[in-house]
Amino acid sequence: MANTTSALKAARQTERRTLRNQAEKTRLKTLRKRFNAAVEAGDKDAVKAAGPAYASAMDKATKRGVVHKNAAARAKSHVAQALA
Repeated sequence: MANTTSALKAARQTERRTLRNQAEKTRLKTLRKRFNAAVEAGDKDAVKAAGPAYASAMDKATKRGVVHKNAAARAKSHVAQALA
């Protein structure tokens, strides 16, 4: 356990950030599953709805530092391929 007040505060901040990041990653996984299910089903309307939503969420997660920028670029590339 942390001994100094600054270390205690850092531990609290880390805990809050971890929870926030886990929630964001869970949301991304759900959007990815929704997108992949639409692609598998061949439902073009669902793909057009789920694709941009997933790509946008990846951009926001990258901006917040939850996802690496190359991972987001790769995911957005898959979305673009499916929409083409």
